[in-house]
Amino acid sequence: MSPVEQLKQMIEGSSNIVFFGGAGVSTESGIPDFRSVDGLYHQKYDYPPETILSHTFYRRKPEEFYRFYRDKLIGFEAEPNAAHKKLAQWEREGKLKAVITQNIDGLHQAAGSKKVLELHGSTLRNYCEECGKFFDVEYIRNFGGVPVCDACGGAVKPDVVLYEEGLDQQVLSEAVSFIKNADVLIVGGTSLVVYPAAGLIDYYSGNKLVLVNKTATARDDVADLVVQGAIGEIFSQL
Repeated sequence: MSPVEQLKQMIEGSSNIVFFGGAGVSTESGIPDFRSVDGLYHQKYDYPPETILSHTFYRRKPEEFYRFYRDKLIGFEAEPNAAHKKLAQWEREGKLKAVITQNIDGLHQAAGSKKVLELHGSTLRNYCEECGKFFDVEYIRNFGGVPVCDACGGAVKPDVVLYEEGLDQQVLSEAVSFIKNADVLIVGGTSLVVYPAAGLIDYYSGNKLVLVNKTATARDDVADLVVQGAIGEIFSQL
């Protein structure tokens, strides 16, 4: 039986699936990931992306931060792909309990998923650091230079977790709870090298750990099923 057929059987027999996804889930929607050959690490900027997307850099060089941020993180009109849509379908059918994502693009919600735990926040939410007023992504996209609040003049910050910043503990503990209680845990589009997110799969104690990725991951040896390929193409066969 092929890996895709095995995965199909697991999904058909479960009503408690949890999905944990990374950048590879959105690359088929045209959003570059950080570490692939044509990802953000290979773009030409004065500083590496990890430096630009750090809390220190955001504070010290906000103009350069926002130039990169607009260009690379909110500069496209991405649409959900087959993987996002299939996950939303499983949730509607009562099979999938939660999507846990490292992505910040909001594509799971755009596809119709309701229970989405965003470990790294979302580019769609932005807030004034002074008065807390909320701003959508268009406000950031259309603001020239460093965006400021139209109510109080305070700095507006994307609600994303930058390097050097901690993850939201409430989101993290909820993700741990879903993973602990899952029947099937599908991990897709992530190489499982970025911590603390990659360590989440250690909380799964079941026997249906599925890794779906284009290339081998750091945890293939502990998986119950490994399916190699583009996640959108694979999910469209399920």
